[in-house]
Amino acid sequence: MIIAIDGPAASGKGTLSKKLAAQYGLPHLDTGLLYRGVAKSVIDNGAGLQDRTAAEKAAKSLNLASFDEISLKSHQVGDAASVVSAYPEVRAALVDLQHRFAAQPKGAVIDGRDIGTVICPNAEVKIFVTASPEARAERRVLELRGRGEAPDAAKILADILARDERDRNRAASPLIQADDAHLLDTTHLSIDAAFQAAIDIVEAVRAGRRA
Repeated sequence: MIIAIDGPAASGKGTLSKKLAAQYGLPHLDTGLLYRGVAKSVIDNGAGLQDRTAAEKAAKSLNLASFDEISLKSHQVGDAASVVSAYPEVRAALVDLQHRFAAQPKGAVIDGRDIGTVICPNAEVKIFVTASPEARAERRVLELRGRGEAPDAAKILADILARDERDRNRAASPLIQADDAHLLDTTHLSIDAAFQAAIDIVEAVRAGRRA
C-alpha cells in the first residue's frame, strides 16, 4: 500500500506521515528533506541558490546516509529548498530515488508536494493536507522556539506566503491537489484529531477496495 501525502509547508503532513507509517508498519520518506539536502549542499559549497548547475550536481550526488535532520530543518534551509525545488533538473534528478523508495514490497508512506500527482499517481491512498497560512506560521514559530531560536512571527508568515506562491506557480510539478486526493484541513485540529482523520481516510479507501 502506498500512501501519498501532499500539502504546503507546516500543514502537518510530515507529522501525519510519520504516524501513519508507524500505524501501518510502512517505511516513510519525507521528500522535503531531499530538497533541503540539495539546498544545504549548495549553501555549504558556497554556490548561490540561483546556480542551477550546482543545484543539479548536488541533487545527483545526494547521500541520504549523511543527512543531519536537525540542521536540515532550519528556517534558512527550508526557504532555500523552496528555491532549488523549482528547478526541473533538480526534480528530475530526485525522481528515480523517490520511485525506488515507493517500489518497496510492502509499499510506503511518502510526503511532499507532488507525490500524488507526479511521483506516485497510482497510490492507493492520497491525502492533501492543508491549513490556513496563519495557523501554519504559528506552528512554525512554535517549532523554532522549541529549538531555542527567536523567530520573527511576521517574517515567518510572509515567508510561508512566498513559499506557497513559489510552490503553486513553479513550472515543474506545481503544488496542486490530485483529483482523487482526500482533502484534510488541519487548521483547527490537534495532532491526535488530524491523525484520526487521516486513519479514517485510509480505512475508508481500504474498505472500498475490499468491497
